[in-house]
Amino acid sequence: MSPKGVVGVIENKRDAGLVRAVGPWALAASIFNIVVGAGIFAVPSALAASIGPYAPLAIVFCGLVVGAVAICFAEGGSRLPTSGGPYGYIEAVFGPLVGYVAGTLLWFGDVLACGGVSAALADVIASPSPPHLREPVRIVTIVGVIGTIAIVNISGVARGAALASTVSVLKLLPLAIFVIAGAFAVHAGHFAVEVHAGVAGLGRAVLLALFAFIGMETSLSASGEIARPASTIPRALALSMGSITLLYVLIQVIAQGILGGALAASTAPLADAMARINPGLQLLMLAGAAVSMFGWIGSDILGSPRMLFASARDGLLPAVLGRTHARYRTPHVAILSYAAIAIVLASTGSFVELAVLSTLTTTVLYSAGCMAAWLLARRGVAFAGTPLGFRWLGAAAATGIAGMLVMIALASRAEVLGLIALICGSALLYQGIQWTRPSRVASS
Repeated sequence: MSPKGVVGVIENKRDAGLVRAVGPWALAASIFNIVVGAGIFAVPSALAASIGPYAPLAIVFCGLVVGAVAICFAEGGSRLPTSGGPYGYIEAVFGPLVGYVAGTLLWFGDVLACGGVSAALADVIASPSPPHLREPVRIVTIVGVIGTIAIVNISGVARGAALASTVSVLKLLPLAIFVIAGAFAVHAGHFAVEVHAGVAGLGRAVLLALFAFIGMETSLSASGEIARPASTIPRALALSMGSITLLYVLIQVIAQGILGGALAASTAPLADAMARINPGLQLLMLAGAAVSMFGWIGSDILGSPRMLFASARDGLLPAVLGRTHARYRTPHVAILSYAAIAIVLASTGSFVELAVLSTLTTTVLYSAGCMAAWLLARRGVAFAGTPLGFRWLGAAAATGIAGMLVMIALASRAEVLGLIALICGSALLYQGIQWTRPSRVASS
């Protein structure tokens, strides 16, 4: 069978029973929700502590690099729009071992992030409670939020996407108010803050900026349920990533212009900046943070469980995860399993210590996705009508891969060793699965 035929078999097997119902606005809203999450309410201060008023340059750099990656993902998604998103076409191009590692990196990092963001949201909601009630309120919040979002997504992919679209609008309002109100409170002298950042500071700033950008691949994991993917995916990526980069730069500049040197020490930079203008705006920013976290969780549970679903359909995870609901035609077992893992993580810890490692796992995935998309275009693979056919795809892929390698190089030795350990561990697990399934190996 030709490579093109193999890809077709992979797509048809994965997406059997699913309904293509997600349009460009819903997908763009999902990407916006998953990228503009809890990070934007905390990252500005961390960036200021690393490189001071030069932080917008790190944001622009990451925006350009991630933009190049988005072009590659748009190309790959328009050619092979299958559940699992980039995992799907990485596996199709490089084979099942690399695909399994990519899928593991993707869902492992995402479920940790989902647990961490859920824990942060629960802390915000439980904080006004009496000390002896905070932990029970926290647990109830975690179970209630994640459970409710999971149920909505089980009841239909269109409903899950609609939830993401609604929360996207609610999240945008406080951020828009921050930009508009803050623009009139900026002081030029606050950009003269001196920060002596070496290579370590620069590396930390770039990784933190990248952390604020990652997530588009999660929404693309529902590519098997996207209507007219050849046009929907590119339009949604261009709309969402372009607006996100502009928004991040404006937020960083305004926060620096209002708080000056105090920005680096702030634990709630947007809220602290608005407090200088009006206490009511400070409360609005705190509420906006909660809404943003809720929207992030909603978009994550819309996309990430599809990775487990796709792996199960490929025989790399228990088959039960590949089942679809008899009535709603959604991967209900994968959604419930993912939600349960997130609940456990959120209830027992925080994602803070693993944030950089999660970011580093994404750099590997992005690099592999860029290369896979370029190879798909070279081979002329197209299963959803006319593909994007981006003229400078090679340059975009080279930019994306080079940018990711730079970010890995800027990480600490311990962080890089942790990334290598995760990759090697998932590869060994894959080999173990194959050794326990001799009939599958023999027939492949």
